[in-house]
Amino acid sequence: MELIAQLINGLNLGSIYALIALGYTMVYGIAKMLNFAHGDVIMVGAYTLSVAVSTLYVPVYISIIISMAVCSLLGVLIETIAYKPLRQSSPLTVLITAIGVSYFLESLALLIFGSQQQQVHSVVTVKGFAIGSIEITGESIVTLGTTFIIMVLLTLFIKHTKTGKAMLAVSEDKGAAELMGISVNKTISITFAIGSALAAVAGVLFVSSYGFVGPYTGAMPGIKAFVAAVLGGIGSVPGAMLGGILLGIIESLSKAYISTQLSDAIVFGVLIVVLLVKPSGLLGRKVTDKV
Repeated sequence: MELIAQLINGLNLGSIYALIALGYTMVYGIAKMLNFAHGDVIMVGAYTLSVAVSTLYVPVYISIIISMAVCSLLGVLIETIAYKPLRQSSPLTVLITAIGVSYFLESLALLIFGSQQQQVHSVVTVKGFAIGSIEITGESIVTLGTTFIIMVLLTLFIKHTKTGKAMLAVSEDKGAAELMGISVNKTISITFAIGSALAAVAGVLFVSSYGFVGPYTGAMPGIKAFVAAVLGGIGSVPGAMLGGILLGIIESLSKAYISTQLSDAIVFGVLIVVLLVKPSGLLGRKVTDKV
């Protein structure tokens, strides 16, 4: 029974990782860059929700929409100010800039909210249930269901809408897409907006499950979600979902049966193994560069 309980905990945690990984995989798949500030957008979304609900007394559902809007705007601003001027620069330059943006957001949160973690009440109203001695919380049900629905909607959006097809074209060849009349800048901005909105949803579900938010709330989940994206196949939407779920289960089982101190080491060990054995990930496709 304990094993089943740990698997359920892993599904809950993995669903959050999957939501964050969806943002990573979209940005990488289309803009071919790793946005390591993505984890801190989660923190911004969580703080926005906390302020809207606890300080401004805005209704919960409107607060979630506000959180998504703020994070979408933040994602577009980050792309426009920090990444767009570096589009022709080396990947290392963009990576260093992303880390700088991450530290900037964390420092800004420290200045505004202080270093102490703030308690946040769950916004999930769905009631959980018990199967024998195993309790399944409403947060777990909502998190898993939301992640699955978003993955399906995102897949349909990319395959069946004009904007989604533009994203696919830009991901394949930016130059050719521009020659076909597609606005590369607009497409990348939309990608950042959608990815950041998903980060806001992840932030809402994270603080609902764990009950706190701080300046560094999104740092470790963001890094682990990157591992999940690589595990599933970065650039693949179903891969992000699969990688997130698997990583959450691995972490949960590691904490329960091996060591809570070693669980993070095991998670990052998974990244090393994947890069050595199958760098393209479980559902990723190997791309051959044409010369």
